[in-house]
Amino acid sequence: MNMIAFLEGKIINKSKDYLVIKNNGIGYKVFVNADLFSQVNTSENIELYIYHHITEQSSSLFGLKNKEEQEFFELVLSVSGIGPKTALNVLAAATIHEIKNSISRGEVDLLNKVSGIGPKTAERVVLELRNKIDHIEMSTSNSDAGRGQASGDEIDALISLGYSMVQARDALKSVDPSVLDSGARIKEALKNLSK
Repeated sequence: MNMIAFLEGKIINKSKDYLVIKNNGIGYKVFVNADLFSQVNTSENIELYIYHHITEQSSSLFGLKNKEEQEFFELVLSVSGIGPKTALNVLAAATIHEIKNSISRGEVDLLNKVSGIGPKTAERVVLELRNKIDHIEMSTSNSDAGRGQASGDEIDALISLGYSMVQARDALKSVDPSVLDSGARIKEALKNLSK
């Protein structure tokens, strides 16, 4: 069960592959990919979607930049033999769009370059995720076309204003589907939240 889903706070330490984020007097050790690690500095405020990895021996937090990255991270984790640190390495290899395209085309070259993934694991990732990614892409494009689906950026904007993810999603779901502009959708969602 994912106990912590989102974390906002000040970076008080950076070390190797993780950040220490202070929130309400508590420092959370959050593992992040190399790309995100290089973009942030101590004393900065940060907002991360969290994957809370719990095993019999340990409990670890993994930070993702946005909802789309979190969902793709969890999809990669669903592949047998892939752990959370390897899934983070996959996200640092290229953009999510590039990785999805590579998997959809059945190409393993990009994945072979990822630390922690050998040729057999790369083939397994392509085999296990190819149909899932094609199915997700089709359903996403169909739902986006059919109704103004809430984007990750719209949800992030509402969360940054202090609303929970559930509140943000519900408010955006109730926006008239004919409103397609993100700014207008956020304004409508805020009206719904202030009722």
